[in-house]
Amino acid sequence: MASDLFTIGSSGVKAARTALEITSQNIANAATDGYIRRSVRLSEMAGPGSWLRVSDLSLSGVRVDGIGRNADLFRQVEVRRTGGDAARASTELRGFENIEAALEQSALFPALTGFEASLQRLSSDPVNPSLRAAVLEDARTLSRTFNLAASALNTAGEGQRFEASDGVNQINLLAGELGRVNLQLTRTTTGTSDQVTLLDQRDLLLERLSGFGDVAVSYAPDQTVEVRMGGGPTPLVSGGNAAPLAMSANADGTLAFTLGGNPITLSSGKLAGHAQTLTALRDNRATLDGIADSLIAAANTAQASGVALDGTPGQPLFTGSGAAGIAVALAAGSGIATAPAGAAAGSRDPANLSALRDALQTAGISGQVDGLLFTASSAVAGRRVTSEALDAIASSARIALDEQAGVDLDQEAANLVRFQQAFQASGKALQVASDIFDTLLALK
Repeated sequence: MASDLFTIGSSGVKAARTALEITSQNIANAATDGYIRRSVRLSEMAGPGSWLRVSDLSLSGVRVDGIGRNADLFRQVEVRRTGGDAARASTELRGFENIEAALEQSALFPALTGFEASLQRLSSDPVNPSLRAAVLEDARTLSRTFNLAASALNTAGEGQRFEASDGVNQINLLAGELGRVNLQLTRTTTGTSDQVTLLDQRDLLLERLSGFGDVAVSYAPDQTVEVRMGGGPTPLVSGGNAAPLAMSANADGTLAFTLGGNPITLSSGKLAGHAQTLTALRDNRATLDGIADSLIAAANTAQASGVALDGTPGQPLFTGSGAAGIAVALAAGSGIATAPAGAAAGSRDPANLSALRDALQTAGISGQVDGLLFTASSAVAGRRVTSEALDAIASSARIALDEQAGVDLDQEAANLVRFQQAFQASGKALQVASDIFDTLLALK
């Protein structure tokens, strides 16, 4: 009997000590990123008994079956999915805010209205050199604002491509690390502390990967994972191998991605947000270029229909093409063709100037600029609503996982007391066994 008490008490001491160690580990890592709360799996030890044993069983105490992780696979998948969508929306929002800022801070609309106002003032006195000089200066200001807006959009695009390139590098680093974790998992024993630590690392790497692009994960019996990204045929991670993700910029500034040499399309994560922002940048730049070309065509056509102050045929007011290339061609205000063709030098007839103003009105230059700015602002507002909604969904998924997998310090403190009492009680059982054994020896 004393021998059995020794065995039972000793096993209880060992189990309680292990539970105390795991509880202490939980408390110490309560704020550690990616740490999953752990618990000890215990089972009764019992073996075949002998004659006159109760129920023919030999009670042998308790044993530690392993260390468990309190994480639910479905909740982890939801955190990765919703987190990836939120990361895409957040990146897209910041990118669209940059587009809006690039267009608004260039002061394109005020410059255009200023140019139109100077044309109106000139119509009151077409031969006034000061008014002519003002028109030319406002035309230069307008062309420079187009240049500035185009440059700002290009700068925003460069920033997006730089961040996307960094994201690709991060994915390749994370994929390589995940491959190494896979290899280590194949060499560990199920339920050991080493395996549990590796599983925490595995899941943290998967979550970080999902922040850059959509991932699909499959699990092997040995807890290794195969990861696919963007629906491509080549796995990003398979066993200890990681396929390289690469990015290239198209001629229009948009992005293309390949995984292991095969094209992929990303639908979530930061890289998808960068890709969609650059697509929007391309479209806004094309619209801006179209407005600049419309302005050039309307103004130069009107100029060609009239004569300058000295009676010579009107020359182009603007040169170049697109928002980045537009510039003022005339060297002096006297070159503005305010009078109709055939008019004498110094004519005060503003017919061709009226034709220029009508051409700008017909082309709808002001309306196009206003529409471009309104579209950019509306896109930001819409994506802000989307980003906030997806952030809320991702936060809910995170809270649901943390409720299960996170460390509750109050609960762990209670566990410390419980396991400490179990440790002390098992020690008491050992002391009783020792006393009984000493008594038996004294009887002999």
